[in-house]
Amino acid sequence: MFDFKMIINGKKVSTVETFDVINPANETVIAKCPMASEKDLDDAVEAARKAFPSWSSTGEEERARLIHAIGQAFDDNAEELARLVTLEQGKPFKGFAGLGARFEIGGAVVWSHATADMSLPVEVIQDNDDARIEIHRKPLGVVGSITPWNYPLLIAIWHTVPALRAGNTVVIKPSEYTPLAVMRAAEMINEILPSGVFNVVTGDGALGAAMARHKGIDKIVFTGSTQTGKKVMQDASSNLKRLTLELGGNDAAIVLPDVDVEKIAPKIFAAAMINNGQTCAAIKRLYVHESVYDELCNSLAEIANNMVSGNGETEVDFGPIQNRAQFEKVCAIAEDAKARGARFLSGGEPGKGPGYFFPVTIAVDVPEDARLVTEEPFGPILPILRFSDIEEVLEKANATSVGLGGSVWSTNTERATHIATRLECGTAWVNNHAALQPNAPFGGVKESGFGVEFGTDGLKEFTVLQTVQIAKK
Repeated sequence: MFDFKMIINGKKVSTVETFDVINPANETVIAKCPMASEKDLDDAVEAARKAFPSWSSTGEEERARLIHAIGQAFDDNAEELARLVTLEQGKPFKGFAGLGARFEIGGAVVWSHATADMSLPVEVIQDNDDARIEIHRKPLGVVGSITPWNYPLLIAIWHTVPALRAGNTVVIKPSEYTPLAVMRAAEMINEILPSGVFNVVTGDGALGAAMARHKGIDKIVFTGSTQTGKKVMQDASSNLKRLTLELGGNDAAIVLPDVDVEKIAPKIFAAAMINNGQTCAAIKRLYVHESVYDELCNSLAEIANNMVSGNGETEVDFGPIQNRAQFEKVCAIAEDAKARGARFLSGGEPGKGPGYFFPVTIAVDVPEDARLVTEEPFGPILPILRFSDIEEVLEKANATSVGLGGSVWSTNTERATHIATRLECGTAWVNNHAALQPNAPFGGVKESGFGVEFGTDGLKEFTVLQTVQIAKK
């Protein structure tokens, strides 16, 4: 059983009260983690605040060097970190299309190095006989990170490495379902950075709420459900702290009649089922033109029926759903679809256990008012819906309160791009979906949140703008 501790001001901290971490593949306890008190949180915030003046004044090149060192540490310990992710999250080491735990750790390495190389130089917007006007970007102070369970280490890096690069200090709370990889990564980070710059506290939702209310935290970065994001936003009003909220999505993909079905079917399958469907920006609703509907449905079902689900420590394509509550939600959504007349071309029935296994499922003839269409299932189940009119399908694709991503698939990229720009979402892909990279801003609209991650736009989210005006007369 693993025995990781919180890290506050560079020191390992344990608590009397603990919580269990469960392996979702077999429902066994793999660790008991500290349950932080509000005093522990206060100590972590105080350590981060004390470390801020020195860290924020550290030179740009030195901060970049240290963040590169973090990326190298992850690379050097990739197998250990990947094993922790598999044990606590459930995803296979390799998995379908190589998109398992090793892929997640590789992403953490890439994002660390890419972010280290970013900078926000002073911008001169005027320099004439009257005045010189400069735009400076200054770090905010203490950034609080609240991360989810679907990509435990990768999203932690998305939250915290740009915060560090911009000169902020960090207090992070990983999901209580998946704290282990983040806690181990925090040990590595604290061997590189000065004490107090990177602190990790562990606990349940009550700790996250305390972070959002804490007046010593200057910004919260949160990835999770829209419902919880709204509560974070309310709690953050205590000191008008800055927010970046990446919340739920219900991404629509539209397949036009001119596609090459054989070519796009594997790509669509991967974009829908990546991480067992537990990806915010995965395809959740697939709208297919009636002329290619049956062909694409059959192609996707054939792929799905050849997939193997099982314990991620073995050679399987997909692992379990990460936790019991999410597993039960997926099961309920599948039953609702079946009761409303949907047909399953693959899967559809949960495993008998132990473990939270639900097979890769392709659903057709799904009514628009089924939960599988109106809600984000966040599991390995994809509804395929038929359409004939592009205006009608755009209306359906946009008829949701969320807007994270969307895509259009066609051999006519010019037409597809025009249609994609009409999707009400933060990222629109053409002939791709759920493809993220460090230099391309990513964020949602509507109730998928606000603020962006990645690229220099994402880096700016961790700064406050200061205008410096120098009079010359």
